[in-house]
Formats: sequence, C-alpha cells, structure tokens
Amino acid sequence: MELPDELRRAHLIGIGGAGMSGIARILLARGAEVSGSDAKDSRAFLTLRAQGARIEVGQRAENLDAFEGGPSAVIVSTAIKDTNPELAAARERGVPVLHRAQALAALMAGHRTACIAGTHGKTSTTSMLTVALQHCRLDPSFAIGGDLNESGANAHHGEGGLFVAEADESDGSFLTYTPSVAVVTNVEPDHLDHHGTAEAYVAVFAQFVQRIEPGGVLVVCADDAPAAELAARAEAGGVRVRRYGRAATGEQDARVLGYTPGEDGGTVRIALAGEERDVRVAVPGEHMALNAVAALLAGLELGAPVDGLAEGLAAFGGVRRRFEFKGRAGDVRVYDDYAHHPTEVAAQLKAVRHAAGLGRVLVVFQPHLYSRTRTFADEFAAALGLADEVIMLDVYGAREEPQPGVTGELIAERITGATVHYEPAFDRAAALAADLVKPGDLLVTMGAGDVTQLGPEILAELDRRGA
Repeated sequence: MELPDELRRAHLIGIGGAGMSGIARILLARGAEVSGSDAKDSRAFLTLRAQGARIEVGQRAENLDAFEGGPSAVIVSTAIKDTNPELAAARERGVPVLHRAQALAALMAGHRTACIAGTHGKTSTTSMLTVALQHCRLDPSFAIGGDLNESGANAHHGEGGLFVAEADESDGSFLTYTPSVAVVTNVEPDHLDHHGTAEAYVAVFAQFVQRIEPGGVLVVCADDAPAAELAARAEAGGVRVRRYGRAATGEQDARVLGYTPGEDGGTVRIALAGEERDVRVAVPGEHMALNAVAALLAGLELGAPVDGLAEGLAAFGGVRRRFEFKGRAGDVRVYDDYAHHPTEVAAQLKAVRHAAGLGRVLVVFQPHLYSRTRTFADEFAAALGLADEVIMLDVYGAREEPQPGVTGELIAERITGATVHYEPAFDRAAALAADLVKPGDLLVTMGAGDVTQLGPEILAELDRRGA
C-alpha cells in the first residue's frame, strides 16, 4: 500500500499513548521513518524501537531532528497543548501538523474500512471484529485503543485490503473518517468537557453517520434508544441500516433471543437471516455478547463468512484492561478493568457478580476526570453499589486541572448497598485491599487512570502475607 508523502518521515508527540503508538506501528510496517517522544518511558517503546523508531523521553524542540531533513509531518493528539516545545517548533519551521485522526484517515485510504463508534464498547467490539476477521484469514489492518490479548498489539498493517478502526468521539475527531461500515454501539452523553452539552454530544454521532461512504452501511444497537433514533434518521436519509439486539426485528437484523452466562464467558442466541444460531463469547457479560453480535454483522458486511466469524468470536481472548485477569493469591482472584463511565461500571459489575460465584465482589475504583466525576457522581454511586465493598480513590485528573470540592469522596458519600472506604492516599490502597479481602473474593481494580498499577501490588501484598 502506497505511503502518503507527508507521512514518510513522521514525528509523533506522545508516541507512547494507545492511539499514537498504534499509528507508529502501522507507519513503521509500511516503511516510514518514525521518531517520537513522550513524557515518560513505556512498554510500547520496546516494540517501536525494535522496529526502528527513534524515541526520546522528554519533549524538546531538538527531538524533531532525529532524521536528516527533519519530519515531513508532526502528528499530535488533542491532549498536546499549544505550548508543547516540539509542536511550537514544528509550527515555527512550517512543518505540517496533523491530528492523529487525520494521520489514521490517510493510512485508511485504499482500504475497505469499518469504524466502530459508541460511548461504550468501542474497544471490545473493534477487537472482536479484528480477531474474527483474522480467524477468517482476511488479515485486516487495525488500530485499536487497547492491546489484543492474542497478539499483545494495538495495531497492525495487514495485506487483506480491510481496515478496522476504533472511532473516538471524545474530541469529535472521528468525523475525519469515511467508513464503508460504521458501527454505533450506543449513544450516552459523555466527554462534556469537550462537547459542552448532551445535545451536542448526540449531534456529533449524527454527523459521523453522514460520513458513511455511498453504498455503505450503519450497524447499530436497536436496544439503545438514542442509537435507534440515530438509525431511523439515517435510514430516512437513504443509509442502509442493520440492527442488532433484542429490539431488532428485520430479516437482515440480528435479533437477540437470549443470553446464557457460563463459567467463562457466555452464549448468545440470535435470529439471523431466518435462522437461529448460538454464538459463543469467551468474555463474560451480556454487554460483551451484544458487542460480539455487532462485530458479527460488521464482519458479514465486509464479506466474511458467518461460520468463520462465529468461530473467531468464540476464540476471542479479550483486550488488555477489559476484565483482564491479573492473578490469584490463595483463593482471591484479582482483575483489572478500564470502565470509567457509570453505565460501563454497572455493566461490568453485573458480569463480575456472576464470575465471583459465591464469593464477594470488591472494587478499587478511581474516578477519571473532575468534570465526569462532578457530572455523574450519583450515577457512579448507584453503579458501585452493585459491589459488596468499595475502595474509593481520588480523581485521576488526566488532562484536567483540579476542581474545588471534586474528589473521590463526592461519589463515596453517595454509595449505598456496599461498604465504602474512601482512601485518598494512592500508596495505601494496596495494603487496604489486602486487609479487606477474604478467601473466595473477587477483586477488580477499575478506572481509566493509573489504578491499573494496583493489581500486581495487591497480589504481591497478599503473597507477602501468605494469603
């Protein structure tokens, strides 16, 4: 596949991030010279450096000089501020600056593209579709916001002429893409720090649907009312729509007839093209089963056979940080999950409850973003009340500055139905968790921040105590 001239020597600011490292992987595989920088080292650097990327820890203007002649383009994400020294130097030198979505759109050119969007389930659905297509020997290119457990990779340059990408609505950058197949799993207001209002957030999905190429298709969850309304408007405008879920009724839809949880995953029964079939999903939760059905419909639209797709979904091993098993200490199991919106937290805890069997469910939860914590404090409290015991950490601010009165306690004081421990000191959380767990319990660290570090620390503490 021909590499766009502007991407032949690319410098990526924040190259260690999930989206940026994926773009770097694909660029390197397609023969580009790649340099980059990030504020701190990460495990992503090992692979990228082995493939030939020149990466610096720390951000300085001179990092743009990794290759002779300098970069043909500098790639940034929304998180990169105008004051970044490398971004400022690029503009001063007249080097083209591309948003990561623009770079990814350029790499998609010439492929048949599936873009998976939605408030929840994007990463899992994108990953399921990728693995299912790989099982059908179609070798898609892909870019995902998480690492596949099968390969440990978040991106790949394939030879099959297909491109599967997670489409991020958080900053509206998915409006850069022109998909052949667009999937919308659900639409529930989030990222209001960028979009401002719930109405504006919903409206950006309508704009995304308008980006579908002529003759393309929208795959949408009929059980989600805002997504179903989006589909109805798209259909009225001439876009072909395929629906999935319990509320799906059309002949070409995938109607969910039931879901049966198992010891490891579950089975969803669907009616598709006049026939009933069972689809095995190796990750727990009915929400994951719905994601699998979305992937199945998208795969069919990309030309893959239904039996091969179903076999691939049954073999799907999950995504890093999506109910990822971290280990066992004695009779205590520890998992890690990325859920950071109330709906995601509730859906995951329902699945965790089944996985726990007769044991208790403990959650170490770290709120993500001050704006999200303030807006959804009541909803988070209701979702976390599904656990037996909650350790509430303070807010992981990410790109935001602290807001007066917005801490983890804002959620903790509202939780009912679970025993709550507010622990603002991150370095004391592992010991507290080890104090609280009992044999047979399932503990999950949850959130989009650095709470993911605590799983191994909790296991180490339990091992030290001889749990």
